[in-house]
Amino acid sequence: MRIEFPGLFDLQVNGFGGVDFNNPLATPENVYRAIEQMRRTGVTRFLPTLVTSPFERFAKCAKTLTRTQHPAIVGFHMEGPYISPEDGARGAHPRQHVIAASVDDFLRRQEAAAGRIKLVTLAPEAVGAIELIEHLAGSGIRAAIGHTAGSPEQIRDAVKAGATLSTHLGNGCANQLPRHPNFIWEQLAADDLFASFIADGHHLPPATVKAMIRAKTPQRTFLVTDAVAAAGSVPGAYELNGEQVVASEDGRVSRPGAPWLSGSAMTLDRAVANAAKFTGLPLEEILPMASSQPAKYLGVQVSGRVTADWDAAGCRLSNLKVFEA
Repeated sequence: MRIEFPGLFDLQVNGFGGVDFNNPLATPENVYRAIEQMRRTGVTRFLPTLVTSPFERFAKCAKTLTRTQHPAIVGFHMEGPYISPEDGARGAHPRQHVIAASVDDFLRRQEAAAGRIKLVTLAPEAVGAIELIEHLAGSGIRAAIGHTAGSPEQIRDAVKAGATLSTHLGNGCANQLPRHPNFIWEQLAADDLFASFIADGHHLPPATVKAMIRAKTPQRTFLVTDAVAAAGSVPGAYELNGEQVVASEDGRVSRPGAPWLSGSAMTLDRAVANAAKFTGLPLEEILPMASSQPAKYLGVQVSGRVTADWDAAGCRLSNLKVFEA
């Protein structure tokens, strides 16, 4: 069946098509190439994501993205460095570059990014995090909870301070948690928090995706890829933030020998199809999670229209074509 829908919007893209946005040697031409490849998957707007790194590396990567001047780039997502240093919660972020949160450090990074940071993911328990969340909320910048080992009380404090999103909820956390009083339940129950999910089948099992979206509600759910350079490319070795990662044949991305994931090789059209398959929800309820809902969250409009073939039985999108509305 041929369908039409608004352009897709991804809040979390570390790289795509062989290009790592966290590589200081990347050029605007590299970024343009990645954007054109993303467009073939229906993505017309997105947030390049810069992860935990020293200021000098961050500044170089931010400058490249700023110089790219492409309308698909709505702003930047800064994921870290104000996150938990603990194994599991830290994920693939380098421990040596995790630091305390401070308004001064953020303002320095925002200046390097020419004021284009629109979303910051941080751990509520990080020193200075609550003060920074209050600053972000007061400045019109979205604050998200992620890569945390915080207590339920710390989650509640972050929401009171102005946090409005859970970044890739269910990931960026320890493998084992207390059964009931933990930060996942607390975020699922928080009506003031939206939540993003990585529906690639590796970050979360299908049943977990279904249950979490049901708890959060489709209207408060965003689909993201957390894509790295391997997305839109063949399986093999790639780079993320100076570290080698390997994309396997089944789409899992991790550092060699490491137990944790390092982003994903998934495209957003695949995330839409997977979410429909995992949840059983109709496509018309899934598509806004990857389009109008994240755009509205950032206070911007979606861009363009997409036509595609939808195989409802197999839950598959194919032959995507983007055109301007």
